Amino acid sequence: NTRVPEVNPLGKVPALVLDSGEVFFDSPVVAGYLETLNAAPALLPAGGIERVRVRQTEALADGILDAAVVAFLESKRPPEQQSAVSIERQLDKIRRCLDELEKRASGREWLSGKTIQLDDISVGVALGYLDLRLPQTDWQTGRPALVALSKRLFARPSFADTVPPAG
Repeated sequence: NTRVPEVNPLGKVPALVLDSGEVFFDSPVVAGYLETLNAAPALLPAGGIERVRVRQTEALADGILDAAVVAFLESKRPPEQQSAVSIERQLDKIRRCLDELEKRASGREWLSGKTIQLDDISVGVALGYLDLRLPQTDWQTGRPALVALSKRLFARPSFADTVPPAG
């Protein structure tokens, strides 16, 4: 979106613009704001080690997104200027994060609780981005728990209604 740099000096999403015009950007900051709204279900556990685990899983998802953006942008450079080494390095990061997330998702409906939480949302966003921009990652192969989580998430209107068009 060409408006993003106008509201976020980092020039990236997410950026949440409130009715007042105040802007919050960066996933943890936006999530922190949303948590202050006291919506149910809570996006984060109230505290303790459970909250730390959710935030750590969120960090894995953010790491996937960071690496995916770098790999995608590198792949859009003219072929003679692309660095296959850089792309492969980013894809390796993505694979390692996906493997860790598969372990965390195995045997569970949701990553860390009985209801959807921030870690589930973050992972869903990362998987959706891979589908959109880096389908060659083939993240589904050998990761049945992540595939099941993704299907549950994208069956929800809050996910299904926000899938960007391909291209």
